[in-house]
Order: sequence, then C-alpha cells, then structure tokens
Amino acid sequence: MSSPAYRPRRSVLYMPSSNERALAKAKTLPVDALILDLEDAVGPDHKEVARENACAAAESGDYGGREITIRVNGIGTAWHEADLKAACHAGPDAIVVPKVNTAKEVASLVTAMKHFRAPKRTKLWAMIETPEAIVNVRKIARASDRLTCFVMGTNDLVKELQAQIVPGRAPLLMSLSMALLAARRAGIACLDGVFNDVGDAEGFAAECLQGRHMGFDGKTLIHPGQVEVCNATFAPSAAEVADAQGIIEAWTAGAGTGVVTYNGKMIENLHVDIARRVLATHEAITAAG
Repeated sequence: MSSPAYRPRRSVLYMPSSNERALAKAKTLPVDALILDLEDAVGPDHKEVARENACAAAESGDYGGREITIRVNGIGTAWHEADLKAACHAGPDAIVVPKVNTAKEVASLVTAMKHFRAPKRTKLWAMIETPEAIVNVRKIARASDRLTCFVMGTNDLVKELQAQIVPGRAPLLMSLSMALLAARRAGIACLDGVFNDVGDAEGFAAECLQGRHMGFDGKTLIHPGQVEVCNATFAPSAAEVADAQGIIEAWTAGAGTGVVTYNGKMIENLHVDIARRVLATHEAITAAG
C-alpha cells in the first residue's frame, strides 16, 4: 500500500459524546483530531444520547480543520451495530473501532461500512489493545485500503498482559514497536496510547517524547491540558526545520560532485528523504493552523 498524504495527528483527544459542554469546548481546542467517544467514556444509560450527539457534531461542520472521528462500541456489544450504522450515515473523517483483533474483523467492518453507505472519505481506524491483535498486527494493517490508522489502546494492553504501568513503559515496548512496524510497512498512521495521570506534567512530557522518538504520528489524549505539550513535541522544532532546509540545499548544490556534506557530516539519499519528510510535516502543520 502507498502512504497517504500526511495529515497532522499530533494531538488526538477523546471526548465523551454524552457531555454536550465538552463537545462545545472541543470547537475551541487546538487539537489536530477528536475521537467522539461512544464507548468507555459513556455509561450504558447514556449510549443513545451520546450516539445522537456525536453524529450531530460530525455532521455540523463546526469543528474547523480538526479531523473528526467517532469511536463506536466494540464488535459483539449490544450497541455496536446501531453505533456503526449511525456513524456511517453521519460520515465523519473516520470510525474508530475498539479491540480489532484480526484481519477478518477488518474485512467485516469494511463490508458493514459499505452496507451502511459510509462515504468513501470515511476511513476506518483500528484500536490495537489485546495480545491477539499484537500477534496478528501485520495482517490487520494490510487488511483493507480503508484502514488508515492504528490507535494503541495501552491501558487494555497492560490489563491483558497482566503487566504494570511504569515510567518508560518497558512492559509495552515490544507491543508498541510491533504495531508501529506493521503500520509503517502498510503505509498507515499509528497513534500512541493515552497517559493516565493528568497531574503528572513531567511524566506526560517524557512519554510524549518517547513516542516521538519511537516514530508515532501523535498521541491520544484524555484531557485538554495535555494538548499544548503534545503538539509541540510531535512537531518538528525550528532547529529541525532549519537543518532539513540546509540538508536539501547542500544536496542540491553538490549534485554530481560525489560526496556531499552538511555541517561536517556526509549526506546520503536517506538523509534527504528524512529532510523532505520533516519539511512536509512542518508545512502541513503550518497550513492546518
């Protein structure tokens, strides 16, 4: 599969769709994307109201350039089919499905989206949050062109692995890396999981930086106060942009001379490709405002 055009997904905020005030506040937040949640953040008695609110928000056009997605309840739950049908009719940018475990489930979801006449622009995002999903992650990533993003469900992974949440996330690194490798091989985006302790600013910043270093496109968030740090961390810095421009200029000027250097370091094609990606990312973020 070829890589889609880059779209900033540095900060992707979960919003409880049963909370109308939260949905209204989301219109003012500098997030790249929203996940309008019908699942974990919504109690059983509020599922129908949340569904109506999320679909109305997705259809409203009131969220500017933010990418709008709806997270439905999982396959096999009492609410899944009604959620999926309503979301398809609303036509958000993507439908997020929790606990996608196999390529067969992806195929079934895509078939259902076609049946419910989801617009072609409405993509599928799969949450990777179980050991079964990690074992099958390569096949899941390549199961359909409609699948364009992995969302890591790190809390559920910790639970299923019988692991613990610790600084540095050592128990999760293999799972995170396997999902990221599969996503990159398939040419799809991959979003890091949430950070639970909204009061631990230092821990959150460290985890954002770890995710950026690993190669994630961005991070899912549970609180508006996490947005600013996340946006800054997952965007190229001014120094990175300047270096990328310098590398490309040196490469262009030295074409045909054999060995090209920038700041005393030898430049190869791979460095130019990285520099071009940095500039493309910077330009896309700037264009998105």
